[in-house]
Amino acid sequence: MPKGYLALVLHAHLPYVRHPEHENFLEEKWLYEAITECYVPLINVFDSLLEDGVDFRLTMSITPPLLCMLNDDLLKERYRKHILKLLELAKKEVVRTRNDRSFNRLAKMYVDFFSRVYETYANKYHGNLISAYKKFQDLGKLEIITCGATHGFFPLLGIHREAIRAQVGIAVDNYRQFFGRPPKGIWLPECGYNPGDDYILDEFGIKYFFVDTHGVMNASVRPKYGVFAPIYCPSGVAAFGRDMETSKQVWSMHEGYPGDFNYREFYRDIGYDLDFDYVKPYIHPDGIRTHTGIKYYKITGKTDYKEPYNPDVALAKAAEHAGNFMFNRERQIEYLAEIMDRKPIVVSPYDAELFGHWWYEGPQWLNFLIRKIAYDTDIFKLITPSEYLTEYPCNQVAVPSMSSWGYKGYNEVWLESSNHWIYRHLHKCAERMIELANMFPDAGGDLRRALNQAARELLLAQSSDWAFIMKTGTMVGYAVKRTKLHIHNFLSLYEDIKWNKINPHWLKELEDKNNIFPDIDYRYYASQPETTQHTKVVSY
Repeated sequence: MPKGYLALVLHAHLPYVRHPEHENFLEEKWLYEAITECYVPLINVFDSLLEDGVDFRLTMSITPPLLCMLNDDLLKERYRKHILKLLELAKKEVVRTRNDRSFNRLAKMYVDFFSRVYETYANKYHGNLISAYKKFQDLGKLEIITCGATHGFFPLLGIHREAIRAQVGIAVDNYRQFFGRPPKGIWLPECGYNPGDDYILDEFGIKYFFVDTHGVMNASVRPKYGVFAPIYCPSGVAAFGRDMETSKQVWSMHEGYPGDFNYREFYRDIGYDLDFDYVKPYIHPDGIRTHTGIKYYKITGKTDYKEPYNPDVALAKAAEHAGNFMFNRERQIEYLAEIMDRKPIVVSPYDAELFGHWWYEGPQWLNFLIRKIAYDTDIFKLITPSEYLTEYPCNQVAVPSMSSWGYKGYNEVWLESSNHWIYRHLHKCAERMIELANMFPDAGGDLRRALNQAARELLLAQSSDWAFIMKTGTMVGYAVKRTKLHIHNFLSLYEDIKWNKINPHWLKELEDKNNIFPDIDYRYYASQPETTQHTKVVSY
C-alpha cells in the first residue's frame, strides 16, 4: 500500500489567436510551436505508456481557447502546412550538414522528430488532437479539467460577479461539447482565487480547484495538513495547494532540471543563426526571423559560447533527473506519512508548454518518471484530485486567501503601470454586457446573434494574456491592439443593439473572424437572484 500520493498537473493554455485575414500571421505560430513541441509529444508519451501497459494518472487543464483553436478547420489546415514546411527544412539541413558529423546527426534527429509529429497529427488522429486526449480520459488515465472561458484573471474581473459566472458557465459548456461530460475540476486562470468565487464554481458542478501555497497557508483557518491535503471552502468546493519543493525542482531558473547544461538550448535556433536567404522560405514572409524549432546547441553554461547538443547525453540526464525527482518524493512522502493521520498528497502543477517547448527533454523526463513510479517504488502512487477526494471525502473547512501564482503571489503581474489602463474599460464593458443581458432575456434572430457576439468580444478582451504580455514586454503592440480591438467591437455592438441599428453584414464579419464559442449563450451575463449560501461540508 502506498504511503502517499503525487498529483502531477499540467496547465495547457494559449490565448485565442486566429487571423483568417492573413495567411502568415506571426502570433499564430504560438499554437503551431506548441502542437509540434508539446501537445503531440505528450500524446506520443501517453500512447507509449498505454502500449506498454504502464498504469498512470495525470491531471491536465486544456483551456477553452486552446480547445477552440485545436478544433478550428482553418488553423488545422495551416498547421499541416507548417509541419510539412519544417520537415522540408529539416531534410535540407541533412544535405547542408552532410560534412559535419555532429550537426548532421541532429538534422536527421529533427527529420525523425517532425515525421513522427506529422504521423501522429495527420495520420493517426486526423488532425483531431482533442480526440486523443479524450481517449486518455475515457480510459481513466488522464483527468482533463477546464479553465476560465478566455483565461480572464478572476480577482481583477470580480467587481461584477456576472463576469465571473459567464467565464465559468461558458467554459463548462465548452468542456461538455468536446468531452461529453462535465468537468470535475478547474484551473483558475493564473491560479487567481478571490474568496467567494467558489460559490460560482459550485453552481456549475466544479468539485475542486488549485491555489498557490500561500492561498492555503493564509486561509481563514490555518490548515492542519498544510498543502498536503485539500481544504473545503464553505461552498463545498475543494482547494488544493501547490507544493513548493516540487515546483522549485522543475521551475527554478537556477536549480530546476531544465537548466542543466546538457539539455538543449532554446534560444539558439537556425532561424536566427543561418544565412537569411537560406532560411527565408521558412521564417515570416516579411523577413522577420523566427524560431524554426531546429536547434543544434546545448545550454553549455552561462556563456554565449555554446557546444553542440548531444541527444544521448541529454536523454540519460532526463532519466537521471526523473530518478532524482522520484527519490525526493519518496523521502518527502515518507516524512509526511509519519506525522499525518492520512496519506499526504503532493500537488505539482506546471505549465504544460514547459514540457517540450521550453524544455525539449521534458516529455521524456515525464515518460521516465511515470515508468519509474509504476515499477520502482511502492512508497507513493500517482493520483488525480478527484480520486483523492473520493478516498478522503471529509476535509477541513477554510476559505483560501486571495492569491495567484504570479510574481509576488497576488495581482501585481496583471495590474501595474504597463497594463492598469485596461480595467476601467473591461469593467465598463462588463457592466454594459450585464445591462444588455438583463434588457433582452430571450432575444432571437439578429438581435441574439449580436448579443452573443458582444459576449465573445468582451470575453476575448478579458484574456489575462494581454495584460501579462504588456507586463513582460514581449509582443506588447499585439496585446494592446487585441485589447483595444475587442473593446471597440463590443462598444460598437452595444450601441447598435441599444439603438436598434444592427448591421448584419458587419456582424457576419465579426462572427467569422472572432468565432470562439460558436454555441455561446449571452444570458450567462444576466443578473441572478441573491441566494443564501450554506456550508455543505463538516469540519472534523
